[in-house]
Amino acid sequence: MSRRMTRASLKAELRKNEDALSSPSVPAEPPPTASGLAGPAPLRLPDQTAWEQWLQRSHGESPGVWLQIAKKKAERPTVTYDEALDVALCFGWIDGQRKTSDAQHFIQRFTPRRRNSMWSRRNVGKVAALTAAGRMTPAGQAEVDAAGADGRWDRAYSSPSAMEVPADFEDALRGNAEAKRFFDALGRTQRYVFLWRIETTRRPETRKRKIGEFVDLLSQRKLLQ
Repeated sequence: MSRRMTRASLKAELRKNEDALSSPSVPAEPPPTASGLAGPAPLRLPDQTAWEQWLQRSHGESPGVWLQIAKKKAERPTVTYDEALDVALCFGWIDGQRKTSDAQHFIQRFTPRRRNSMWSRRNVGKVAALTAAGRMTPAGQAEVDAAGADGRWDRAYSSPSAMEVPADFEDALRGNAEAKRFFDALGRTQRYVFLWRIETTRRPETRKRKIGEFVDLLSQRKLLQ
């Protein structure tokens, strides 16, 4: 009985191995790197040219990459953030999340621009300069053309440091003293969440409704989630 059970177990194991070989393999979750990120280690590139060469090869296939960028007083320099962003825009990519790395570096995420993603006024200005310098690639220009065609280019939003309270929102706040006091006491980042939502709203009726909702929320001393 024990001998038959052993043979049966062996046959079952062989069948399982055959099924595994004949079935498409599912990649395992990549282990975290030393930076604490899953997947490939961040790229460390010495200069703008190296980043441009990498994107020339990979911009159409890669889902995104983390760049390790040296701080100003680092012993070994790398491509800078501003240089990396310029090149990314040329290829239709955009910057994303930033994380700490070590005493001399931070890591910055760069990915292909998502469909229908909004543009910042800062990047609109950068693209104008890159276009004048003849640096835009067909991939980058395609993203600009798409934004121009659907109106996103004209609706580009301001950065937190430059965004002002629009007149219609200011008027609504003046009509509710509690909401205005609470909003005026918020930090720049907390204020920006409200202002960005208003500035990037396309339809006038939706904008008016949102402003009313935001004033009501602020009057209750609540923030947007």
